[in-house]
Amino acid sequence: MYDALVIGGGPAGLQATLTLGRMHRPTLMLDSGSYRNAPVDAMHNILTNDGRDPAEFRSIVRAELAAYGEVEVRDVAATSVERLVDGTFAATLADGSTVASRTVVLATGLRDVMPDVPGFAEQWGRTVHVCPFCHGHELSGKRVAIQDSPNAGHAVALLSPIAGAITVVPPVTRVASSAAGLVVTSGSTAVVVDGLFAHPAFEQSAPFAEQLGLELRESGCIAIDMFGHTSVPGVFAAGDLAHVADLPMPMPSVLAAAHAGQLAGAMVVREVLMQAV
Repeated sequence: MYDALVIGGGPAGLQATLTLGRMHRPTLMLDSGSYRNAPVDAMHNILTNDGRDPAEFRSIVRAELAAYGEVEVRDVAATSVERLVDGTFAATLADGSTVASRTVVLATGLRDVMPDVPGFAEQWGRTVHVCPFCHGHELSGKRVAIQDSPNAGHAVALLSPIAGAITVVPPVTRVASSAAGLVVTSGSTAVVVDGLFAHPAFEQSAPFAEQLGLELRESGCIAIDMFGHTSVPGVFAAGDLAHVADLPMPMPSVLAAAHAGQLAGAMVVREVLMQAV
């Protein structure tokens, strides 16, 4: 039996696994190969990794994990997780196998729900963005469109020192790349810009919160305290799938996810030690 089952191979899961490995706790990390930032080719606003390809980042950390003998990594998705009567956990994997663990760290992240707008999904993470902190600088001095929403004014204020021109557009009905730039269409009106900021809906990317009966916040994310404890003993959550009560929504940040993963990993060590008493 593993001390910890970490589900998710993004920054939160990788950091949780590294923390557990350094404390010599038998740990299994499951990586489905699905990542929220898969469409982008560069991460930003990250110390020593500004501009790095997320795939390269994950590869580097994977190589670092190989130095820890108590860590096992499998490239397979979990399909279900349940808490047993003795307080341990059993997970069924996509290959049909099962694993047992004393604790679980959920780090499967969120999934952005693409609107039914032609071209939107194809440009997502390339010329259509959500976070000015992550992708604003790359549009320095350029033409930017912001889809109108209750938070559009805040986005304008954030991007005003960066963009050369900002246009707030009504709900977008089509997005298309052209030689002149990104053509953003709203009904019968179109503007040509270099980048569009919009906020599609998001959802849990995996069913484990529901399967385990975890408390959720109004955002749809898992309710945690500042150390990553969920409402179910032995289950921890880290990354943008969860947030504390003081935040209205999760922070979609690689650094924030890694920080949460480190805290969750440390709390797993504490939990396992307490179970042994």
